[in-house]
Amino acid sequence: MARFTDSISINVRAGKGGAGAVSFFREKYVPKGGPDGGDGGKGGDVYIEARNSYYNLSHYFKDRIYKAENGHTGMGKNRSGRNGADLVLKVPPGTEVYDEETGEIIFDLTVEGPAMLLASGGIGGKGNAFFKSPTNQTPRFAQPGMPGMEKRVRLNLKLIADVGLVGLPNAGKSTLLSKLTNAKPKIADYPFTTLIPNLGVVQRADGTSIRLADIPGIIEGAHRGLGLGLSFLQHIERVRVILFLIDVTADDPVYTLRLLRSELETYNKEMLERPSAVLLSKVDLVDEDEVLRIRALFDKERILAVSSISGLNLDELIVVIEEMME
Repeated sequence: MARFTDSISINVRAGKGGAGAVSFFREKYVPKGGPDGGDGGKGGDVYIEARNSYYNLSHYFKDRIYKAENGHTGMGKNRSGRNGADLVLKVPPGTEVYDEETGEIIFDLTVEGPAMLLASGGIGGKGNAFFKSPTNQTPRFAQPGMPGMEKRVRLNLKLIADVGLVGLPNAGKSTLLSKLTNAKPKIADYPFTTLIPNLGVVQRADGTSIRLADIPGIIEGAHRGLGLGLSFLQHIERVRVILFLIDVTADDPVYTLRLLRSELETYNKEMLERPSAVLLSKVDLVDEDEVLRIRALFDKERILAVSSISGLNLDELIVVIEEMME
């Protein structure tokens, strides 16, 4: 299984400016050639860019320094040094960039877009030709290049999805995702099968798509770090619609819904203001009368009974999702 990383701190360092050159024009039959040292090149900048082709931050390494190229030294005959190459760090959409020292957010890269400047390269030093004057015809000094900007930043990923699937471990989220979308999550009949968030895409008839996120199982106390919930609750902060999956074979389905809502509200009160629906999952395991009895327990809820195994009401579920997204 591929490693999933959603938060990491790295060091970035822009390139140092190149030093100016100390040089004098030398040519046969020209006994008094003047200074001709060129300027140093500018150090490379460090940019950060959101790209849809990236899913998480596992391609970065903790405490590693990501450096842009230094500017090159100036040369004789008034030739400037080459500028250092820029470095572009690529991250998935939904990545927040924080200054580790101050805790302030620098960028919130919610969509794929142009690269943003994270650290500026140092300017190159002036060569000795720059310092020639009537009172100093032969300057024998040049400037060193300026250092590039250096930062320690924290990258924090919050998945960008339209719909978040929320439920207790083994509620059937991964199976539902696999039936509705092109995702192929790990599925097994035991709790915490899903150890990383899974994203899937539903292609619509008009050519647009709906992105669904299967969030690892939440348990009571998830907002305090119990179970897997705390690590992944952040991934449903940006969703537009929430689907609560309730296993119809659970001992107390109503309490399960209350628990899930409580955990979301404790983590972020705004979560419960978004459109939501209750999905009674695994209805193929009980008879129709039992499904009707459980449905009656959820007063004034938008509720739908589904089965990922038999396909019951899955087409209707897509319609419900589209209505809530409107």
